[in-house]
Amino acid sequence: MTLSCFELGEQMLSVEEARTALATLVERSVGSEQVALAEAHGRRLADPITAAINVPQNTNAAMDGVALAWTQDAPTDWALVGDAFAGQAFAGRVAAGQCIRITTGAPLPPGTDTVIMREQLSEQATGVVIGAPERVKRGQNVRQAGEDIAAGSVALPAGTRLDAAALGLAASLGYAAVTVCRRPRVAIFSTGNEVTAPGEALPSAGIYDANRFTLSGLLTEHGAEVVDLGILPDELTALKDTLSHAATHCDLVISSGGVSVGHADFTRDALEQLGRLAFWRVALRPGRPMACGWLGASHTPFVGLPGNPVAVMVTFLQFVVPLLQRLQGQPVTPPRRLNAIADDALKSRFQRTDFLRGVYHSDKQGQLRVRSTGAQGSGILTSMVAANCLIELADDQDGVQPGEVVSIQPLTEWL
Repeated sequence: MTLSCFELGEQMLSVEEARTALATLVERSVGSEQVALAEAHGRRLADPITAAINVPQNTNAAMDGVALAWTQDAPTDWALVGDAFAGQAFAGRVAAGQCIRITTGAPLPPGTDTVIMREQLSEQATGVVIGAPERVKRGQNVRQAGEDIAAGSVALPAGTRLDAAALGLAASLGYAAVTVCRRPRVAIFSTGNEVTAPGEALPSAGIYDANRFTLSGLLTEHGAEVVDLGILPDELTALKDTLSHAATHCDLVISSGGVSVGHADFTRDALEQLGRLAFWRVALRPGRPMACGWLGASHTPFVGLPGNPVAVMVTFLQFVVPLLQRLQGQPVTPPRRLNAIADDALKSRFQRTDFLRGVYHSDKQGQLRVRSTGAQGSGILTSMVAANCLIELADDQDGVQPGEVVSIQPLTEWL
């Protein structure tokens, strides 16, 4: 039985334990809505798309040429009796020894089962001559009705992310609108007297607020609607008012920094007064301290991520993505993983999962290989910019030598 995040105390958790427990914060999905197909790119289907027609609708020609009924003892000379063009069916039946001119996509007339491409034909005044008939096979160059999708079958199951190919498939079935999961509304905020908004003058002891922008980008990439609360002041009443409003109008609230174990600041006080909060230590790097819980009577999930920029991105990918899956009514799935050969030695600590930023590529033999991006400090945001994957060194590994196989998590769906 999966324990909720409130039952774990402050014990050290593995990455998998934290990922599983955190998902229990979501008590219900955000529901669905219908949108025009033209506006559905990147959305997830709430209902499956079922084919009301065969695709293709008719048995048709796969290329330009002539259509006929082929037999092994058929003549090489065929009488040409008409035309069938795409979108225009041939009227009548084609008799033995006859053929019709046909274009790609045109329905095959009754009496025909084979298409001979134009390059194999010599057209005469009243018919055609087929060159090299020994190379013709019955049924060639024909697309059968329903060979792509049969009427009544599920073309796209619920949960499918509508990429370019899926949009085209839905359109080919006549769908002008689709029912998709509503985008979760996710509030994000930063706190701290040292945190400065980009564009403002930077104090001598200040830092620019990078985390809200990385979080906004990650949330958008994973199908959420971002509600940016900005930089909240270190003042209890203001914090409580802002978070109370967010809990009522949003599906998830995320902060970065300022709520780690041992902090006694206004953010932690506000969160504890508004709901129920738990603090964890997670055996990973970068990351470790996290806060999570519910806000308000609505039990709006809250996640407090670490403050360092790389730690924010790594912990988001490991722990917030499953929450977004749950909010959209999807099963929680583990991160996509591939195996690659390490090009260089990689350091890790036993009983802790390390996520190193890496670059992977395919060598001349087609084998995936991976190398570190270099310095791996949790504040080195350039390491994420340079990376196309995370190298995942499990808690039972004590470093990796060149040539050993490691697990990697690609950072985009397109790699």
